[in-house]
Amino acid sequence: MLLRNKKQVVTAVLFTLLSFSGFSQEEKKVTNKGKFYVYWGWNRGTYSDSDIHFKGENYDFTLSNVKASDRPTKFGFNPYFRIDRITIPQTNLRIGYFFKENYTISIGVDHMKYVMNQNQTVGINGTINTGSTFDKTYTNEQIKLIEDFLTFEHTDGLNYINVEVKRFDDFSYLFGLNSRNLQINLTEGIGAGFLLPKSNVKLLNKERYDDFNVAGWGISAGVGLNITFLKHFFIQSDLKVGYINMSNVRTTKNKVDSASQSFSFIENTLVFGGKFRLF
Repeated sequence: MLLRNKKQVVTAVLFTLLSFSGFSQEEKKVTNKGKFYVYWGWNRGTYSDSDIHFKGENYDFTLSNVKASDRPTKFGFNPYFRIDRITIPQTNLRIGYFFKENYTISIGVDHMKYVMNQNQTVGINGTINTGSTFDKTYTNEQIKLIEDFLTFEHTDGLNYINVEVKRFDDFSYLFGLNSRNLQINLTEGIGAGFLLPKSNVKLLNKERYDDFNVAGWGISAGVGLNITFLKHFFIQSDLKVGYINMSNVRTTKNKVDSASQSFSFIENTLVFGGKFRLF
C-alpha cells in the first residue's frame, strides 16, 4: 500500500514545496559537485518466471517456469521506523557522491525479497533418489510444489549489493522555478553488483537451511524523479529493471548441495535522504 500510493505522496510533497518556494526566488541555483548523499527507503518487486536447477547427493533435477513474488511487510511504525526492526521490510540503503555537477557514483543495498509461490504446478526433469516419496526419474512431467517437497525463499533477503552511476537533470525551469529551496530532477542510471542472499530453503527430507552466501551477480538500469528541498533534503522514487544470475544458491549445510537460477526483475522504490559537503 505504501508504494502503491507513492504518486500521491510525491504529488503532495511537490505542491507543498511549490507553495513556499516563491519566498526565495534567486537566480543562483544550488550546485551539486563535491556533495555526498545518503538515502533510506522501501521497495516493491516483481520477478519473471525462472528455471531452478537443484543438484547434490543423489539428486539432480530442474523445475521449469517457477513463479515467485515479493513479500512486503504491512506498513506501520513498527517495523518501518523502529530502529531495531527497520531491516525487516523490503528496504533500500545507498551512499553516493556527485563527482560532477550532474553525475553521481554510489554504492548501496537493494534488500528485496523473493518467495517461490507455494502449491503451484511446474514442469520437472531429472532424477531424485534420496529415500523420499518423491524418488523417481522425471521426464517432462508436472509436479506440485508442496512444502514437503520444497520451500524456496530469499527473504532476508534477495540482497543486491551494487554500484550505480547516475545522471541528474534539473528541470525545475519547466515549472517556472528558479529557487535555491527547490529542485526537481530527472534521474537515470545503470548499476552492477553481486547477490548476497540469506535463503530459506527446505528441500525433500533435508534440514532447513538459512544462511548468507555469495550466490551470483546482477545488472540493472533505472529512471526516477528526485525532489530536493531546502538545498539538503530530498524524496525520490525510482523504477528499476534488472537481471539476476545466481549460480550458487546454498540449499543445505552440505556444500555439494546447491541450486541455480536466473530471472529478471522490476523494482519500484520510494526513498528519503539528504545531501551535504564534508569539507
